[in-house]
Amino acid sequence: MTIRRSLRKTLRKFGFDVIRYDHMHHEEARRMSLISEYRISIILDVGANTGQYAAHLREIGYSGRIVSFEPLRDEYAALDIRASSDEKWHTHNYALGDTDGQQEINVAENSHSSSLLAVLPRHLDSAPAAQAVSTQRIELHKLDSIYDNVCSSDDIPYLKLDAQGYEMKILNGAAQTLDKIDTIQLEMSLTPLYQGETGLPEMATWLYDQGFVLVSLEPGHADSRTGQLMQVDGIFHRFRD
Repeated sequence: MTIRRSLRKTLRKFGFDVIRYDHMHHEEARRMSLISEYRISIILDVGANTGQYAAHLREIGYSGRIVSFEPLRDEYAALDIRASSDEKWHTHNYALGDTDGQQEINVAENSHSSSLLAVLPRHLDSAPAAQAVSTQRIELHKLDSIYDNVCSSDDIPYLKLDAQGYEMKILNGAAQTLDKIDTIQLEMSLTPLYQGETGLPEMATWLYDQGFVLVSLEPGHADSRTGQLMQVDGIFHRFRD
């Protein structure tokens, strides 16, 4: 038995593993390879919560501009503090959707599962902390309405959506600007978790019809009791003639 196999066997007894950090074996390395290959100049971090995704981008080597959007008051306050020392990271205290105005959001116990859609029992079975404990009135804008305020005509944008089932609404609010987006990363459910969400098959078909092709998948939420994978992040890239 090689040293590597022996080490992996020992670590797995404690719930850990060792894998090669490259685009063939590790989804984060693959994502960074894609961002570099596509020459992404700005990442639109929609559903930022307290900035976990953007902060991790910095940890794994992304040095370009980031614009984060988070509607919840307390989470936005933490996000804004986190971004304050990074001159290439800007924040906005609103959600994206298919309209401009205000709306009630369901605030989950665990915060990051908060959604403009109602959570379904299957989700609560696998993640009880996704239960809504309050509502909050938030500001909502279409990407079409704010795109020119955050991106320039020379930008190559990467749109990351983590909106707990509201992703299609956001894309519908980008009817005039979607052709300017180079790459999209978005959360997709393999089984319905939020009422009215668009699942993986329908979302992948819709994006293909808009000129985007699936280039990577990253595992997301899974049921810890059964091992069933319930959400994935798909990365879709626009192929241009």
